[in-house]
Amino acid sequence: MKAIILCAGYGKRMRPYTEKYQKTMIPVHGKPLLEYIINGIKTAGIKDFVIVVGFLKEQIIDYFQDGSNWNITIEYIEQIELNGTGGALLLCENSITNQHFFLTWGDTLVSYKVYRDLYNVYKEEEQDFLLVTSYTDDPYKGAAIYCEGNYCSDIIEKPPKGTSSSNLDNTGVFIFSKEIFDLVKTLKPSKRGELELPEAIRIGIKERNWKVRVIQMEKEQFIGNFGDIDEYEQLKDDSAWLNLL
Repeated sequence: MKAIILCAGYGKRMRPYTEKYQKTMIPVHGKPLLEYIINGIKTAGIKDFVIVVGFLKEQIIDYFQDGSNWNITIEYIEQIELNGTGGALLLCENSITNQHFFLTWGDTLVSYKVYRDLYNVYKEEEQDFLLVTSYTDDPYKGAAIYCEGNYCSDIIEKPPKGTSSSNLDNTGVFIFSKEIFDLVKTLKPSKRGELELPEAIRIGIKERNWKVRVIQMEKEQFIGNFGDIDEYEQLKDDSAWLNLL
């Protein structure tokens, strides 16, 4: 199984840090964020990576090169048109040879155990679609996840603040069947002008009867989001979270 990591964005909400660094390469306690993510996914036994690069791509490529220093392989794919997570995913279709693959946003840091738990549920239950959720007071910055039992019944990308009845947020860590590529190809741009992966998941649930298994991680297992400057500065100033990896 391969792991895809999406790392092409500008990181506008992380300025001024992203005036110097690619968002996923911002250092925290001696390592760039992306290195923590790769090390975490490795603990699930994944050694083949596809990294989608774009803005300041050289920082990522020069640092990780072919991945051999981490005992992994890395293929780089450039996203020239930054048209959303769905657009980034489509660029990887020809690189995925197995039926299933890992996918994660490049700006989300979770406990390494989350990756292992996700992979174990996939193997034990033979699920085709799995996503990880985190608890939040209001998922307006991400995607609200609604559940029936252990399965996702709906997903709403960036609901207006204060309107969601769910406290579960899409963490941006998934295992998917290759079937998702065909659905993403049918997406129309959102009102934000992007092909949004959560919308593909919603359509799969509503129109194709997908069973999307939800892994609800513990509160302390969500370490931080590098799309939020306040969260990053908290992580930078506090090293206690390193014990949660």
